[in-house]
Amino acid sequence: MLTKSKIRKNDTVEVIAGKDKGKRGEVVRVDLKKERVVVSGVNIVKKAMKKRSQQDQGGIAEIEAPLNISNVAIVCKKCGPTKIGYKIDGDKKVRVCRKCGDVL
Repeated sequence: MLTKSKIRKNDTVEVIAGKDKGKRGEVVRVDLKKERVVVSGVNIVKKAMKKRSQQDQGGIAEIEAPLNISNVAIVCKKCGPTKIGYKIDGDKKVRVCRKCGDVL
């Protein structure tokens, strides 16, 4: 089932639950079908990579694994982790911080 999300690619987010709680990073990828986000530098896991060609190096690689979208909160520049609201600005709909009202 495809759901809506207020978090988008290139947003700065903070992890609010799990082993990496408190870490911040930028959203690399959003998967709305599975309700997951990949955040740079967060939820690093080791993955065994198979050698694909003669030049390619196999072995153990560290990659960023997806997190559930409910475990991250967007970060406002003024107040830190916050929820997102919307305001109609002219004929555009913009995302705003729920704490301070600043445009995100």
